[in-house]
Order: sequence, then C-alpha cells, then structure tokens
Amino acid sequence: MATRLDDALHQLRMSSSQAYRDGLARYAIPSERAFGVPMGSIQALAKRLGRDHELAAALWDSAWYEARLLASYVDDPAWVTPAQMDRWAREFDNWAVCDTICFALFDRSPHAWRKIEQWAPRRDEYVRRAAFALLASKTVHDKQADDGLFLHGLELIQTHADDERNFVKKAVNWALRSIGKRNAVLHAAAHETATRLAARKDSAPRWIGKDALRELNSASVLERLAKRPG
Repeated sequence: MATRLDDALHQLRMSSSQAYRDGLARYAIPSERAFGVPMGSIQALAKRLGRDHELAAALWDSAWYEARLLASYVDDPAWVTPAQMDRWAREFDNWAVCDTICFALFDRSPHAWRKIEQWAPRRDEYVRRAAFALLASKTVHDKQADDGLFLHGLELIQTHADDERNFVKKAVNWALRSIGKRNAVLHAAAHETATRLAARKDSAPRWIGKDALRELNSASVLERLAKRPG
C-alpha cells in the first residue's frame, strides 16, 4: 500500500502547476496541502488507477487536497461505510473536497439518505454543507428515488435555511434548485418552498428563496420540465 500511495502522490506532483496552486485562493481553497493539479488530470489518473478502496483510504489520510479529490474517484461506493462517511465529513475543510466527495462518491452509497438526515442538524459548517451537497447530488444521480425523499429534503431546507454561513446557505440553495429541476411535481413543491423563504425577513432564507426562484422560473427550466413525464 505504501508503494501504491507513493506512486499516486508522485503522479499528482508530476501533474502539478505552481500557477494553478496559486489560483486556489481565488476559490477559497486552502493551498498549504495542495500540489496544484487540475481536476481533469485528477480524473484521468483515477481512470488509470481504477477502483481501490484501500488506496482511497490512504489517499484521504495523506491529507493532500488533490489526494482527497482523487480518493472520491477511486473509492468503491459499495465499500464505503457509515463510519467512514462520518469521519471524512468531520475532516472536510473546504467546499471543493466536500462537494466532490458527495457528488462523486457518497451519493452512490446505500447510506447516503440516512447521512443527509443525520448531518443536516449538525452545527459543523462543512458537515451541514455535506448534507445539502449530498441532497443536491441525489437529484442528479439517484434516478429511482421516490419523490417523497426529496419532499422531505425540502423540509430540511426550510428548517436550516436560516444558517447565515456562506458555504451552508449556498449548499441549501443548490439543493433547493436541484430538487425543483427534477420533475414537475417537485418543481411545484420547490417553488412553493422558495416562495416562502423569499418572503422571510432574515437575509439567508430570503436570498436562498429569491435566487432559487430566478432559476425555477426561467424559461430553460420550464421548457425542460414540460418535456419530462411525471
């Protein structure tokens, strides 16, 4: 394992760029433990490495930014445990790792819906963000999920929309917009939720609601929904 980890880290270093590393700050991503590797290079390396749960764990524990992104693509969702999800979520320290892990790995885990429920009330900024990033990811990748799961997601959105923290409110907004684009039934429910939030006095829910309504009312979204069954 040590050899495989060293090889993966070496390949990341070989794909690095100081200019790209310096640019991470513009996106509020810490660069102290970053090589500076574009996402395309990380994904290409993941394809060469293939699925490897043990390597993913070692990459995560290395604490390098790109190694943790790589872990999301080489880990096997079938091997991901609830304990692993909790531990990694507690160690999220930026939005990019949080969102990539949720979108590329955690949302394919059979434990994902339970973690959304468990993480939404948590006070840790990135754990709560993970709940709503995971909910947004589910709207895209879980084609068989019942509408009821997303309707419950809207309840979680209403409950936690008053969180003023930037990375939380943006994830709540992301989840709201994503649910509303899934089908006509959920669009109507999300539109109602967004309307209620937009009418609130507090700034966070008001922003979440108004921003979501702009997209949910857009011609492009309405046209796509009109072509979808259900």
